[in-house]
Amino acid sequence: MKQVALALALMPGIAAVPATAAVNVDAYVKKDSFNQIKISPDGKYYAASVPLADRTMLVVLERATNKITGSFKLPVNNHVATFRWVNNDRVVISVAEKFGQLDMPQPTGELFAIGADGSKPEMLVGYRVNDGGLSTTIKPKKDNAKIWGYLVDSLPADERSVLISAQPYSSSDPYSSAEKLDTYTGRLTRVAKAPVRAASFQADNHGVVRFVTGSNSDNARRLYYRTGNGAEWELLNVESETRGAEVPIGFSADDKIAYLLVEQKEGPDALVALDLETRKRTEVLRDDDVDPAGVIYRNGTRVPVGLHFMDGKPRTAFLDEKSPEARLHHGLEAAFAGSAVEITSQTADGGLALVKVSSDRNPGDFYLFDTAAKKAAHVIASRDWLDPEEQAPVQPVKLAARDGLALHGYLTTPKGSSGKGLPLVVMPHGGPYGVQDVWGFDDDAQVLAAAGYAVLQLNYRGSSGYGRAFLQAGGREWGGKMQDDLTDATRWAIAQGIADKSRICLYGASYGGYASLMGVAKEPSLYACAVGYVGVYDLPKRVNDYTRDSARDGNWSKDWIGNGADLSAVSPNRLADRIKVPVFLAAGGEDERFEHSKMMEAALRKAGVPVETLYYDTEGHGFYKPEHQKEFYTRLLAFLSRSLGGGVAMTPASGSNTGK
Repeated sequence: MKQVALALALMPGIAAVPATAAVNVDAYVKKDSFNQIKISPDGKYYAASVPLADRTMLVVLERATNKITGSFKLPVNNHVATFRWVNNDRVVISVAEKFGQLDMPQPTGELFAIGADGSKPEMLVGYRVNDGGLSTTIKPKKDNAKIWGYLVDSLPADERSVLISAQPYSSSDPYSSAEKLDTYTGRLTRVAKAPVRAASFQADNHGVVRFVTGSNSDNARRLYYRTGNGAEWELLNVESETRGAEVPIGFSADDKIAYLLVEQKEGPDALVALDLETRKRTEVLRDDDVDPAGVIYRNGTRVPVGLHFMDGKPRTAFLDEKSPEARLHHGLEAAFAGSAVEITSQTADGGLALVKVSSDRNPGDFYLFDTAAKKAAHVIASRDWLDPEEQAPVQPVKLAARDGLALHGYLTTPKGSSGKGLPLVVMPHGGPYGVQDVWGFDDDAQVLAAAGYAVLQLNYRGSSGYGRAFLQAGGREWGGKMQDDLTDATRWAIAQGIADKSRICLYGASYGGYASLMGVAKEPSLYACAVGYVGVYDLPKRVNDYTRDSARDGNWSKDWIGNGADLSAVSPNRLADRIKVPVFLAAGGEDERFEHSKMMEAALRKAGVPVETLYYDTEGHGFYKPEHQKEFYTRLLAFLSRSLGGGVAMTPASGSNTGK
């Protein structure tokens, strides 16, 4: 696999060089060798998505020889979003495309399939189906035109087909249907129609769609259930009435019990067993502090056997701690102590498991684990040019907000530092709602730590991961309590001796950009500078834009941001005269929020505030091209260095402290 990675990589390797104060930005901009790798049901093949300079391709390799047997390459700016083995010889592929304002490729609703040897390529559904399907030789299928298709599940009794969610192109807020899709012919057979918009389907262990969740323009999530094919939908839960959403995630092996993730009025979400005959709900698994972060299923089934939790660092818990799945996971966790362990795929007989091992200092290694022999063989590293021993450690932190609310976050400190008296970058995440900083490898934090900075990432109220009440505590708190949480975390870092109080800056993207500029306006003496990347700075305008886009978005913005007319007092561009420190703004001209950056820049210049900018007309809500990402990091480090004194990006003639 390593040889294949080297053969496919378009960028040259990064040479090992002595450690210096300069940061090798290239090491963090360079794309991973592979994105996803999955083993075939019979264990004969690997399928892997491989990022290239301007697209992502899929390759299939024979496991015994590492020879490429099949490949699927898309046009420029098109990417393999995800894929699934349908049987021993067939892979179905979901496509994403980089277009318009968004920095990350977005799903296009197109589905393709190829054989393990590259034969029988087929465009199954999607808007390009009428042109023959991106150079495939399949004839257009009129029944599949004008459909968005998204993978839902495999069908246990039908190795030719998968279950998809299909939506018409004709509506911006459509009703979906569940369809059986033949991955050889593209034939669609409807199996269910959703009774609610923005729907997601859940099938049982026989491939029968039994649940659907969704919401209408009021954004209240609804849960529907039916007894089987052809039965009527029954409404089981409405979020606005019970004050908590319920999301189905699987069934017992006999399909008599359904498992739901249920929001609680207080505290984190719980895994609940629903008896489908008596309708009795029984809580079966719940953490004291954090929501479930992922579901662990019995191999080849939709039977949940355990949960992942991001409890500071990742951990797992099982419904039966003596089950084979629990023993397998706990054994791997012991073998790779200090790392997050995820089984990404298994052979149908469970004999071989492909395992991803990652950590705060390692973006990921893949191992093939023989479950009988209890032996793991290294397959490939996501980034073999990065030495984990040279990366910065990340520690979970916990503190109390001024009103007593418990807050969690992460502190990254430069490798080898004492962890005390450091220049600090406070880095609020975007979103803000339903987004969470987690323990793991973070490019931004590692770049900043390599330059000598401590980095503080806080899950302020409104973040996901800590229950419904914590999430909703951030509602309409832009510039209010959400901002105070960041201020309190900054003062905590000073009180703990971590931060040099005279050398602290804010840096964030999207909402994080808003919070960075709002932070220096609200607390002008606490921070030495601020960086806003693709930020939102005028809230009345943002609410008006949401309202213009759709009734759903307008209702959401009023519920969560507030009334546009009352938001001037917490809009950074209208508070520029309060800002007393240098500011760096970066944005893309294709971003619908680009005007916010221009308005912020104009207000700062009018107020006499030093401001630097980096704008790319062809970029969107975040920079997509590696050369633009490199320039952003280079400018970011230079800007921070002038206020905080840290390192800058290396020049071609200088060394690096990030590589092997």
